[in-house]
Amino acid sequence: MTFIDSLAAAWRQNNSLLCVGLDPDPAKFPAHLRGRDDAIFEFCAAIADATADLVCAFKPQIAYFAARRAEAQLEALIAHIHEKHPGIPVILDAKRGDIGSTAEQYAVEAFERFRADAVTINPYMGRDSVEPYLAYRDKGVILLCRTSNPGGSDLQFLDVGGEKLYERVARLVATEWNDNGQCALVVGATFPAEIARVRALVGDLPLLVPGIGAQGGDIEATVGAGKTGAGTGLMINSSRAILYAGKDEHFAAAARAAALETRDAINRFR
Repeated sequence: MTFIDSLAAAWRQNNSLLCVGLDPDPAKFPAHLRGRDDAIFEFCAAIADATADLVCAFKPQIAYFAARRAEAQLEALIAHIHEKHPGIPVILDAKRGDIGSTAEQYAVEAFERFRADAVTINPYMGRDSVEPYLAYRDKGVILLCRTSNPGGSDLQFLDVGGEKLYERVARLVATEWNDNGQCALVVGATFPAEIARVRALVGDLPLLVPGIGAQGGDIEATVGAGKTGAGTGLMINSSRAILYAGKDEHFAAAARAAALETRDAINRFR
């Protein structure tokens, strides 16, 4: 099953547009996990097990693992999700961006080493920097478009031939780069007007939307701006607000409660 097929099935089966971001910070872990060699895996696996029936995807951020020499735990985590929760796609949030043989190696890293179902990519070196990922036809390629950080406007709002740069990216991805039907875009929840503009440009192309929860994005505005006619089309990411909802040995149950609340809040506006 392709990434897009798995995503559509998870939208339907779990009645969910929620993506849980797995950004493990050991300084915020419950006391009983601190100091354990496998703490990152155990923390993230417990979150995944507690929330898998409430989400449309999981999104581990590679920097949180690599900074602590925990890439092996990331491999184990993705394998765990695939084994225990088949059908829930895993997006490797890596934001890679390079050309030629280097891009080919990054694609091998994402799809063969870590066995992610999709990866986030920086498109600003052009199509040839994206093609090595597109060669994996069953995988998702999620390209940065309108990011949730305030500084994104420094470049993404530049005029390029009568349209903004983020609009050019959206149009290129939807009309010229998506030959295999495997692409999606990142559009931040902090900019609902731009979500609506991207949706108008790309039709039903899936959008990964960070920025709700700790970053303050408005759920109602996000869903209203980004949902498709079928009431899907979104992977609305929440990380810290779910991961660290609890601070003791019951952290996974607290994460589940936060995820359930978030999923249901999203669904109220679908």
